[in-house]
Parts: sequence; structure tokens; C-alpha cells
Amino acid sequence: MTVSGKTFVITGAATGIGLATARMAAARGANVVLADISHEGEDAAADIRANGGNATFVRCDVTSAVEVTNLMSAAAGTFGGIDVLHNNAGIHEGMITEHFEFESMPIEVFEKVMAVNVRGAFLCSQSALPYLKASTRGPNIINAGSTAGFAGYPFGLAYGTSKGAISMFTRNLAVALAPFGIRVNCYAPASVDTNMVRDVSASIGAHVSAGDPLPANPNAAQLGAHLVRRIGHPDDIAELVCFLASDAAGFVDGAVWLIDGGVMAWRDTVEALGMR
Repeated sequence: MTVSGKTFVITGAATGIGLATARMAAARGANVVLADISHEGEDAAADIRANGGNATFVRCDVTSAVEVTNLMSAAAGTFGGIDVLHNNAGIHEGMITEHFEFESMPIEVFEKVMAVNVRGAFLCSQSALPYLKASTRGPNIINAGSTAGFAGYPFGLAYGTSKGAISMFTRNLAVALAPFGIRVNCYAPASVDTNMVRDVSASIGAHVSAGDPLPANPNAAQLGAHLVRRIGHPDDIAELVCFLASDAAGFVDGAVWLIDGGVMAWRDTVEALGMR
């Protein structure tokens, strides 16, 4: 399994899963383009270069067609092409509102989550397509899904809806791009130790009252729902992304991979018996 020589474009790469993937891919010989709305990605790219990797940073808002076009052009201009697109940028409504319930959620919040999580993946995939079609190094797209796209969760209506959309976007895009030899896959984690998960958990914890359907300590609930009795680490997901991006995954296409510590294997039992 190797990604050496491939050029990755990774959105949402300043922190979390995106950053872990950038570091891992670069350490294995890939060229990495870190894209993020935050300038923290610039420091991350510099750190990768300081450790001997090939990396550059491009600031990009994935909801902007102009900025996405500039991102892909800059990536291809720097490294001579694009072989792997990792659509990792994403947000949860808990990052931008205290109104989690459907009846009180502002439509602007729902639209923002869908814009970043779904529109962003669409724009990036479409803009990267000419470069992926020109690639001779096993071109592929890897999307960020979630277990929230498989089952309903309290306080995650917009996020879960967006991740369900990403699962179907992955399958349909795999069909559309198969004639060009471009694979499209998706990973679907449960809780992963990232800034987003910590921030959203804290927001939910502050919001929950005695009568709500979540415990006051959502972190404990997350841990108890995982059969492996730990939440994920960004490197756990990065390993899967690097595999899917490699030629070793050449027979994997249109797949949505659960990487959830066993959460979905017994989620119905957990809910029914109150075992969290």
C-alpha cells in the first residue's frame, strides 16, 4: 500500500482528520495541499515541510466556487496535477447555534451546514475533475461521511442530513466517474477526538436539561457506545484514507466505510436498553 508520488488536495486540513491525513500522506511520500478557511493550515504545512514532507497551504472557503477553482489551479500548478481529493471540510450546527431543535433552528443554520458539507464536496469534486481525469496515478475522491448519516441522533438534524447526502453523493459520483477510471469512496466515523467533536459535545452538554434525551455528560455516552471502549483518533481515520487513496484499494469503489469502533453494530440495542 503506497501513496508515494500522489498529490493530495485535502480540505478542512488545518486540524483534526484533515491534518492527520496530510501528515500521514506526506510522511509516506505524497505531495499534500492543505486547504482550509483558517490560516492555521499555513503553520501545519510549514511543519510538514520542516519534517521533510512536500506540502503547501491554500486558504479556501469550500462554499465559494471561485475560491475552489483557485485552489485546484494552485494545487496542480504547484505539484503538476491532482491525484487524490479528500473532501474533509465540514461543520456541525452546534458550532454556530444554540438552537438544536428542529422547531427553533434558523433556516440559515441549516443552509450553512449543507453549504459547507454538501455544496463544498460538490464544488471541489467538480473543480478537481479535469485534473483527476488527466491523472495516471490512480485518481480518486474520498468523502467525509459519518454514522450520523446512517441513523438519527438528538441535536444533529442538519449535520446528519448533510452526511446522509454525502453517502448518496459518493455512490452517485462513483457511477458518474467510473468511465474515467476515477474511484469515489467515503468513510463514516463515529466520535473522533477532534476540535469539532469536543466543541459540539461541550455545546450539547451545556444545552441538555434533565428532561432531554441525552445525558448531561455526552462524552461519557460517546465512550460507552463504542464496542472498542474508546473514541477514534484522527490517525485511525487517516490510515483508512491513505488506504482508500492507494492502489491497494483499486477494487474499492462507491463504498461507504464504517469506521466507528463498533457503534453501529449495536446502536439499536444501546438505545432500546438504555445501555449508554
